[in-house]
Amino acid sequence: MKTPSYRVEAGGGLRGTIVIPGDKSVSHRSVLLGAIAEGTTEVEGFLESEDCLATLNAMRNMGVSVERPAPGRVVVDGVGLGGLAAPTAALDMGNAGTAMRLSMGLLAGQRFDSTLTGDASLTRRPMERAAMPLRLMGARIETTGGRPPVSIRGGGALTAIDYDLTVPSAQVKSAILIAGLYAAGETKITEHAVTRDHTERMLRAFGADVRTHNGVVAIAGGQRLHGTRLRVPGDISSAAFFIVAATLAAEGAFVIEDVGVNPTRTGVLEILKLMGADIRLTNERRFGDEPVADLVVKKSALRGIEVPRALVPLAIDEFPVLFVAAAAAAGVTVVSGAAELRVKESDRIAVMATGLHALGIEADPRPDGMRIVGGRLGGGTVDSHGDHRIAMAFAVAALKAHDRIDIHDVANVATSFPGFPALARGAGIAIDELR
Repeated sequence: MKTPSYRVEAGGGLRGTIVIPGDKSVSHRSVLLGAIAEGTTEVEGFLESEDCLATLNAMRNMGVSVERPAPGRVVVDGVGLGGLAAPTAALDMGNAGTAMRLSMGLLAGQRFDSTLTGDASLTRRPMERAAMPLRLMGARIETTGGRPPVSIRGGGALTAIDYDLTVPSAQVKSAILIAGLYAAGETKITEHAVTRDHTERMLRAFGADVRTHNGVVAIAGGQRLHGTRLRVPGDISSAAFFIVAATLAAEGAFVIEDVGVNPTRTGVLEILKLMGADIRLTNERRFGDEPVADLVVKKSALRGIEVPRALVPLAIDEFPVLFVAAAAAAGVTVVSGAAELRVKESDRIAVMATGLHALGIEADPRPDGMRIVGGRLGGGTVDSHGDHRIAMAFAVAALKAHDRIDIHDVANVATSFPGFPALARGAGIAIDELR
């Protein structure tokens, strides 16, 4: 069966103002926590991507009423911590690793048995990193060779733990925090590197007492969540494609409105600024507890850098397009400490290196990163291996290419960024979707 592809003509320039779809991480959490809150939760700006809809459908399959009265608007009638019902079949999380790992924490404390599964890509991704600490809490979880499907036996009692998060992962941290709601005692997690804190912020929005101090996050079990109103900011991971695109080819000032600038997510901005990008935040404000700003980006001459390791966890999802920025920069860029990229929707180090080679760029993949020598981007054909972020990254690369780029296997772009081709085309990227 033929999969969709992108055909992107070389050159072009970005102009105007755009609004990015809602943040995927925040959207997942809004529905999941709204489901176990007491009362109604109203969400504006919900990302209606395949990944987030998988979370929404999983909650429905456990007896939660979730309505979508208008585009981007979701109303969840929460059932409380103990109100979920046993699903009649396995919960299909599609391509959503976030949905699966967070749901593991949620389901660990339920009275019923459950199974989590997903598509071919998700069933290749590691789940033991979340299962292991949950087992320490008393959860009865079995993976399939360390990967999905994941089976969870309900009815057991959970006990709080002190957990040392040696591998930075907001998804693992979140799974433990959510399970901590069902555990006796106070669960503590020690982080050695900063990771996304959307779960902590949103738990507080639902009325939970979550304490953070000197890298330790703590939550007491048995707390009741209360329905609330949430507004989801634009997803900085999605905005990253247009930030890099504007840095490479903006015609004047290019504006991206309503972007979430949570400090645990702005590594991409810091890295690009170190490379010489002209990015300015304006109209800074908050959507609830999440900081938001409009981004003004101008065309800049980028230079290669050694990416500070401390910024890597704060930009882990943005590296595919950062690799494109490095390919267009003068000099050498070195990324290390990013082994997590090997176990995303694809092996993003290997797949990006192969694609950059196809376009004539010297890219040396390493176990935990890559060395890229900026140069002349040619045209050619690349395979995204079904990875949405790689497909979109190479669409951006065409702005600096000297010939057309054809990108294969792009169907999964809809998992995070529905409407990407149309938005990119309107901004000035000469992209067509072929089916």
